[in-house]
Amino acid sequence: MENILRPIYQERASHPDTLAVIMIERRNQTSPQTDNFDVALLVIVKTADRPVFIKHYEFNDQKASMQIVTDEQLQQWILLGTNRRIVDWLMNGKILFDRNEYLVNLIDKLHMFPFSERKLKIGLEYGKLIRRYLEGKGFFEARQYLDAYNHIVHALHHLARLEVIDNGFYPETTVWNQVRQIEPQVYKLYHELVDSGEALEKRLELLFLASDFLIHSKAEIGAAHLLSIMEEKDNWYFAELLEHPEIQYYSVDLGILIEFLIEKHLIEVVKVETKGQQIFHRTYSISK
Repeated sequence: MENILRPIYQERASHPDTLAVIMIERRNQTSPQTDNFDVALLVIVKTADRPVFIKHYEFNDQKASMQIVTDEQLQQWILLGTNRRIVDWLMNGKILFDRNEYLVNLIDKLHMFPFSERKLKIGLEYGKLIRRYLEGKGFFEARQYLDAYNHIVHALHHLARLEVIDNGFYPETTVWNQVRQIEPQVYKLYHELVDSGEALEKRLELLFLASDFLIHSKAEIGAAHLLSIMEEKDNWYFAELLEHPEIQYYSVDLGILIEFLIEKHLIEVVKVETKGQQIFHRTYSISK
């Protein structure tokens, strides 16, 4: 396989902008990791006209894909977790080319998982967790049990990823195998939700009772990144927070996260007068 693809990746490797080339081969008959292709090539470059460019090839009844990705896009995927297979590719793919030990250093960084990066990722997962959990609770109260189930499964996935990150590891695609070892309590919640013999309504009712305390107890850990940014000044308008280069990653989850943290007395509302009578701007500060 590598010999057949060599002319393709060597052409890329010879370009001065190319930082690394990795090969990922199909492991099973069903292989979402490679989009069911027999092999995937990941080419990392310094800069490009497009952050991601993909080509498909066919040879000897086999299929291959080549994904050309800028370093900036790759770093964003790793930071935000928006392409979850990318860490698996970096950790487990076969290195075909590595300019100036770019990949060696990147993989070392992944193993070290710097605390500042970990703190941000925990905050993002916690924001997603709160949104999914409260949406699930809303559906449950409306007796829409299938929708509630869907949202609470997603909420538990975010809680599982948060636990893995808090323990200094990148969440893998098989995150529940990690959680079983790291935080059995969260794994038990998930197992009882998906594998209990109880009626769905009863399963959800028990899960909300059991997980309420667990999710609320994670508030200080989950909010640590957001609160550290808010220490930069006394009061923040919501738009100011959204414009912050790190807080912007929270996107649509920021509003619901702030309201949750107000309920937990970690953030407080400071009213600012407007020209309208009895109408105030809301600003936010860390609770004293």
